[in-house]
Amino acid sequence: MNGPVPAILPLTLQGVSYAAGGKPRIKAVSVTLAAGPRSIILGPNGAGKTLLIMLCHGLVGPTEGVIAWGHAGVTDPRWHQAMVFQRPVMLRRSVAANVDYALQLRAVPRAERQERIQEVLSRTGLHRFADAPARVLSFGEQQRVALARAWALRPQVLFLDEPTASLDPTATRAVEDIINAIHETGTKIVMSTHDLGQAHRLADEILFLHRGRLQEQTSAEVFFRRPATQEAAHFLEGRLPSQLKRVGS
Repeated sequence: MNGPVPAILPLTLQGVSYAAGGKPRIKAVSVTLAAGPRSIILGPNGAGKTLLIMLCHGLVGPTEGVIAWGHAGVTDPRWHQAMVFQRPVMLRRSVAANVDYALQLRAVPRAERQERIQEVLSRTGLHRFADAPARVLSFGEQQRVALARAWALRPQVLFLDEPTASLDPTATRAVEDIINAIHETGTKIVMSTHDLGQAHRLADEILFLHRGRLQEQTSAEVFFRRPATQEAAHFLEGRLPSQLKRVGS
C-alpha cells in the first residue's frame, strides 16, 4: 500500500454480548478504545478477559451488539492489527523465518522483509537466535519471538492476551520492556492481565472486567487510588470471586 495508512482507531463496542453453550460469557459491553494510551483489561480469572480480546481482534463474532472500527479508507482493518497469545505458536523453522512468514502473509516485499526482520530481532534481543529453530528456545524467548513477529507487521493496534502468565520475573520484565518499546513507536496496546503489579507498571487506562461485565473504564491512576465499584475494590484487596459470593450471600 502506497502512502500512509489511514487510522483504524477508535474501536467501538456497542452492547456486545457473547454466549457459548447457552451460557453468557460477555454481557452487554459498550466501550471505546482510542489511539494512544495503553489499555489494560484487568480482572480475576474467568472474568472474560481473553474472550473480550478475541472479540476485539475479530477471532470470534459477538452474539449480540456491534463492533466497529472508526477507519476511513481502509479496506480491511484486520490487516493493521496483530495479536500475541498467552501460549505462542512457533512454526517449525528458524526464528528469522517465523518473522518472515508473517511478513509474507502481509505481502511485504522481500527486501523490506529482511530489513524489518533485522530491526525487530535486534530490538527484542533475539538477533543471536536468528538462525536457531524457534521451537528449541525457552518459553520466554518464544514469547519474545511472537512479539517480534507481531511488531514486524507494524500494526496500529497490538492485542496481548496475558503474555507473561507463565513467565518468571526476569522473562516478564523483558517482555514488558518490549511492549513498552512497541507502544513508544505509536502502536496502540490493548492487553489483558490479572497481575496487579503488571497493571501498575504498564497501564495508562484500566478496563475492569468482572463476570463478563465491564465494570469500569478509567485512568490507571484513578482506578488504583479510588475504584468506583465494590467488585474492583475487592479485587484490589486480593479477595477471590468465591469469597465475594460468600460475603454477598
